[in-house]
Amino acid sequence: MIEVFKTNVDDFSRSQFLAGLIEAYFKVRRVNFDLEDCDKVLRVEGPEFCPKQIIALLKLNGHHCEELI
Repeated sequence: MIEVFKTNVDDFSRSQFLAGLIEAYFKVRRVNFDLEDCDKVLRVEGPEFCPKQIIALLKLNGHHCEELI
């Protein structure tokens, strides 16, 4: 399963912190941010996770996050 999200994360160190949180809380294989993209894309890959929980985690940490379809 691969999910792609639009975020407002624009700082590399912040993206690394958030990726670490996602990896700690969810069963994922890979997490990465594309900060060069205009949508500041977050890609999450893993066998089993809930996109709504990823969105909630980013929002709890002060960031906008929505699924890209």
